[in-house]
Amino acid sequence: MSFEIQVERQLGERTIRAEFTAPGGLTALFGPSGAGKTSVLNMVAGLLKPDRGRVLVGGEVLFDSEAGIDVAVQHRRAGYVFQDGRLFPHRRVRDNLLYGWALASPEARWMTLDHATDFLGIGHLLDRWPRTLSGGEAQRVSIGRALLCAPRFLLMDEPLSSLDAPRREEIMSVIERLRDKLELPILYVSHDRAEVERLASQVIELGG
Repeated sequence: MSFEIQVERQLGERTIRAEFTAPGGLTALFGPSGAGKTSVLNMVAGLLKPDRGRVLVGGEVLFDSEAGIDVAVQHRRAGYVFQDGRLFPHRRVRDNLLYGWALASPEARWMTLDHATDFLGIGHLLDRWPRTLSGGEAQRVSIGRALLCAPRFLLMDEPLSSLDAPRREEIMSVIERLRDKLELPILYVSHDRAEVERLASQVIELGG
């Protein structure tokens, strides 16, 4: 499944632009802070509307300014993994995961709760509260919630940046399994060169 991205958006005094095609695998948006990487990710997700351009994923047009197409966020079927996890603090791990499941239409679902917990090694966490999780555990739960919403592709915004070295290694291994075992197309934001060199099949550099 390919990404075909051509977007432009004015944000204050900055103009965010990106134009690239990626055939699949893990595509990294790489560059310094302030380069617009997260803004591009949000334009693909539908959380930020480009001023002009086109967004196609797997040949499906999600946004086209000239044609007047702007597919709603919930219909884009993107799984979004944020830098800080963003788990619901008032829901146990099981209910955080099932929130993703509830968002997906029954006919689109391709992963069960048991499959997700086995794949990510989080079955023992199901009755825990988010506040009791380590950073790596919380990020694995966040990835599980994204997978259970039946995504066609994943968007990952610096998912390792808040983790210490052992947890970074843990989650990098999970991301490699997402890329290689599930073969999910991933658009991945990072400013860490070593991380990108290890994970990415294609790197798109965005300037400051």
